[in-house]
Amino acid sequence: MAAIPPVCDFGWKAIDFTLPGVDGKRHRLADSAGPNGTLIAFICNHCPYVKAVIGRLVRDAAELRAHGIETLAISSNDASAYPEDSFPEMKVFAERHGFGFPYLHDDAQDVARAYGAACTPDFFGFNSKLELQYRGRLDASRKDTLPDAKRELFEAMRRIAETGRGPAEQVVSIGCSIKWKSFSH
Repeated sequence: MAAIPPVCDFGWKAIDFTLPGVDGKRHRLADSAGPNGTLIAFICNHCPYVKAVIGRLVRDAAELRAHGIETLAISSNDASAYPEDSFPEMKVFAERHGFGFPYLHDDAQDVARAYGAACTPDFFGFNSKLELQYRGRLDASRKDTLPDAKRELFEAMRRIAETGRGPAEQVVSIGCSIKWKSFSH
């Protein structure tokens, strides 16, 4: 069933975290943030919404780096219930799609909870001060690629890099709900 995150809470401060990446390193947000902004994308391997946008996300992340925006992707799904989202499978997924950014494993789901992540994909675009400025969709495609879809995420992040502010009008993302573990922390 599809899940929809809330609208952007402008100015909400990013919460620092350190998570293991598929590259074998631990990544801390404070050390990975871009000079002009940071995009945090909650994704997973099995979600059809993520599969539909992953190529465009990889392209946009590479192009945003030239604007001083760094991207971090995080998988928080319960891998015991969804083995395709396991850490070893994350490595395969990142390699298959040519990720040029860290793909991090939030096994305890603490980061997803702290951010209020609702679905995959769920995009959080922060300015250089790590203040939330974008919580919208990649583009209008959803599960079916629209060839001339406006690059909403890319344009919003480029604007954030230039001005520090995201667009006032944003269309929220839609995707599969985060697969939460049955126990609480």
